[in-house]
Amino acid sequence: MTAKDNHKTGTRAGNRINRVFRTLGERGGKALITFITAGDPDMAATKELMLTIAANGADIIELGIPFSDPMADGPTIQAASERSLKAGATPQQVIDLVAEVRKESEVPIVLFGYYNPIFQYGLKRFAKAASSAGADGVLVVDLPAEEAGEFKAELDRAGIDLIFLLTPTSNEGRIRVTVEKASGFIYFVSVTGVTGARAALSEKVPGYVRKVRRFTGLPIGVGFGISTPEQAKVVSSYADGVVVGSALVNVIASSDRAVLLKNAGAFVASLKTGMADKAVL
Repeated sequence: MTAKDNHKTGTRAGNRINRVFRTLGERGGKALITFITAGDPDMAATKELMLTIAANGADIIELGIPFSDPMADGPTIQAASERSLKAGATPQQVIDLVAEVRKESEVPIVLFGYYNPIFQYGLKRFAKAASSAGADGVLVVDLPAEEAGEFKAELDRAGIDLIFLLTPTSNEGRIRVTVEKASGFIYFVSVTGVTGARAALSEKVPGYVRKVRRFTGLPIGVGFGISTPEQAKVVSSYADGVVVGSALVNVIASSDRAVLLKNAGAFVASLKTGMADKAVL
């Protein structure tokens, strides 16, 4: 299988994701993909945060759907989910938030979460609601490609990309199955274990990314552990996208309301500057 054979262009909603990677690629740039938890500290603040980080360099936003048992996440994002749930956040509120942001921004939005809340919402209902709200992609942490057929069919009908994770332990068989089902981009997890900022990144990651590229022409975003402009620059040298989550969530958690937007915007801008590119949208 060649890269060309498996290149997917996406559908109506997914075109926002494709457009970002295509536009950046044409000028040698890379995408900054930022994660925040919906409802932390509240939905109104999350909307303003999304608009702010998009204006400061976030090319794609992963919007976390809070869940009571986020097993793939470290303490930073777990705490954000707990704060959001305690404030009463629901999947419907997250979808409604996407619709509100979409009135003011065309930044691509990926709904990031776990299967249980989506299953309880209803797969077809979720796909339709997410599409109507203006979401571009969905990433379900605990839904492997081998078990995603039913949900993928609903998302395909709704015009939404289904994004999957690959890890350093993914063998060639897993890579083949995953890239065949994926669209939008591949999220490569740079380390084994849970999310969280780290002082250093493995020197083996570029080799893993090259391995995945043998099987797909989809863009590859690398995340888990990236927390500084210097790390973002290194990752952008070999990946199509740099994913930053816990470090940004830390900024949000440690900022008073009066400086929340300023601090989040400045942090995202520093990452984008470190990648030597500027925002597309």
